[in-house]
Amino acid sequence: MSVVRTTAVSLLGAAGVAMMAAGPMMAAAGLKARAEIRTELRGQAISLPDKGLPDDLAAYQGQAVLTGTQARAFAQVIGNNVLMATGGRSYGEISAELHAASGDEKLEGLRHTAFTGQMLRASLLNAYQAWQLTTLVIGLGGRTKAGDGQAEFHAASSSSHPRRSFA
Repeated sequence: MSVVRTTAVSLLGAAGVAMMAAGPMMAAAGLKARAEIRTELRGQAISLPDKGLPDDLAAYQGQAVLTGTQARAFAQVIGNNVLMATGGRSYGEISAELHAASGDEKLEGLRHTAFTGQMLRASLLNAYQAWQLTTLVIGLGGRTKAGDGQAEFHAASSSSHPRRSFA
């Protein structure tokens, strides 16, 4: 075997060993982060309305917001509510109107509503994005069941460990 080939085989072997060691650590870190997201969302005590949701969100009616997917659904509800309250105008548009009208109390209240709604929406979307990132990290380190927010983790380096399911 040539020196180049021996070096390449050694480097690839070392990379494989490193990946096998990193996989379980990545899955564990992803599961820990997902648990932190759940804890933070649970602490907010947010629930989706029992009725009146659009058809595409009807499956979430009455559910507590505990997952990234549920956070995204509630963010959509907030976004729709803000658009209804502002007549479809954005925070920036309302702010521009307020500056032009100089001191209009109704516009000031509307701007506050738009700002608060958009900040709440952004926070929920951040939770959704973090949830998606944990899905990626868990997937790179182990294996996830698509759609249910549950992760199955198994050590790639050892087949003697039984599979464990984590929520």
